[in-house]
Parts: sequence; structure tokens; C-alpha cells
Amino acid sequence: MKKFLFSRLLRASITIFIAVTITFLILRVMPGDPTSMMLDSRMSEATRQKLLEGFGLDQNLLVQYFIFLKQLFLNFDLGNSFVHRSPVVEVIMSRLPWTLILMIASIIITTLIGIPMGVLAAYRKGSFTDQIINAFSIFGIAIFLPWLAISLLYLFGLQIPLFPIGGAVDHNLSGWAYIVSVGHHLILPVFTLTIINLANYVLFMRASMVDVLSEDYIRTARAKGLRERVVVWRHATRNAMLSTITMMGLQVGTIVGGAILTETVFAYPGLGRLIYEAVQEHDYPVLQGTFLILAITVVVVNIITDVIYTYLDPKIKFN
Repeated sequence: MKKFLFSRLLRASITIFIAVTITFLILRVMPGDPTSMMLDSRMSEATRQKLLEGFGLDQNLLVQYFIFLKQLFLNFDLGNSFVHRSPVVEVIMSRLPWTLILMIASIIITTLIGIPMGVLAAYRKGSFTDQIINAFSIFGIAIFLPWLAISLLYLFGLQIPLFPIGGAVDHNLSGWAYIVSVGHHLILPVFTLTIINLANYVLFMRASMVDVLSEDYIRTARAKGLRERVVVWRHATRNAMLSTITMMGLQVGTIVGGAILTETVFAYPGLGRLIYEAVQEHDYPVLQGTFLILAITVVVVNIITDVIYTYLDPKIKFN
């Protein structure tokens, strides 16, 4: 177990380091710099250079990179936001809870709906029900997330104003009214993410169930006279979930990417919206910090998935 965790943590550290390095370099080769968003065109070049010096961008790229690594790994400091003029950690922590609420709600709903649909499609393989579920899944894969989000926003936010068109909560609320408002604002973003990611859960679970239902031990369970519900849900589904759990861990990265687009369309004040704003403003420290947090999240979830998988399947050994 210790060897297994050490191996996964070593790989995770290398992955995060590469992600941090690539993010740093990509941001520096983007056209423009923070001063282009802050200074008037009539400002002098001397003013611009002084501002760059204050941001630490007057040094060459290699020097900036080593200063960044030193602050990150020795002082655990992500720097200060160029725009907000406050520590990046504070800026991120003010947005992170909203993204976590959105992602967790989407993952829970997608799992609760997708797995039963996949089981049903596999059990009814070749039937009309199976075809309908497959068609719905293909629609979910083919649809363009921003188009779906904008369509929902236009239909249910403007034409039929049932839901808010932006934000995460109404102002000046507390107690249950606050919670209800948060849930009200979540409905359209969560629905968008669920529709986009549901297809992968359904199709993957269906494929796993089809394989499991053809196994000898399933025929043996039926021959023993066990009820069909017990055979399908207790024996077949439990074993089909093993490979599905791996897919769920890998799917976190896709959900993170979808959350960025979803938050941008719905003006939802999470990390996705923060990334969108930081790209427009060339706020390098905020972008570096958010991508680092997202990379760590994806890596940690995948490590947890590996550990859960090895415990659920006794045939898998720690290595």
C-alpha cells in the first residue's frame, strides 16, 4: 500500500509540476500584457515600464520562472493579483466554494441518473428503451455546451423567466431564503453540466453491464432461482461499477472544463468565471493559481479513484 501511494504521489507531483510550467509559459507568450488593460493610450512608455517593474514582468522569462517556482514551492505563495491587488489565494478562495457546489451537485445528479439508465439500457439491450437511451446519449455527446447554456438562458431566463440569468445568490438574504436562492441559481448551470456529461456515464455503464450480464456467474445466479432484481442490481451492477468508477475519476477533468464554460455563460461567480475574467485582464498570478488548483483537484481525485478501485476489486494488487 505504501509503495502504491508513493508511486501515485510521485506521478502526481510530476504531473502538477509540468502543468504549472506549461501554464506559466503559455501565459507569457499570449499577445499583450497586463499594462495594455490598465493604461490609457496616452500614457508614456516610462509609466508602462514602471508598472511592468512593479509586477515583476521587466525580468527575462527564465528569471520570472525561477522566481515563480521559488515563491510557490518554498514559500507556498501564489503572489498577488495584478487587478484585484490582493493575494491570489484570497481571490481564489472567494470563488472556489461556488465552483465546488456546482461540480459536486452535477456529479451527484449525473451519477444518480446515468448509472440506472446505463443498467436499464444494458438489461433491455436491443429494445426500444435501449434505442431511446442511446439516442439521448448521442445527443448529449454531440451537443455544444455553450449553445445549450445560451439556449436555456434565453428560454428560461428571458422568454419564460423562471430562473435567474446570472449570479449565484440574491443579495441581502439569510437562513433558508439564502439556501433556496442558491439552489434556484444552480438549476440551469447544473442542468447544463448534467446533460453534457450524462452520456458518458450512461454509455460506459451500459457497455460494462452488457459484458457482466453475459458472465457465467450471472447465469449461475439465475439458475439458483435468485430474483431477477437481485441478480441485476446486487451481482451484475456491483461488478460493472468497477470500471465505471475509473471512468468517473477521469471524467472530473471534463467536468472542470465544462464548468469553466458554464460559469462564463451564466455569469456564475466560480473559478471558471474567474479564469475568463483573468484571461481578459492578463492577470497572470490568478490564472497560474486557478490552473494549479484545478490540476491538483483532478490529480487527487484520480488517486482516490485508483485507491477505491483496488479495494473494490480484490484481483487488483497494489503496485
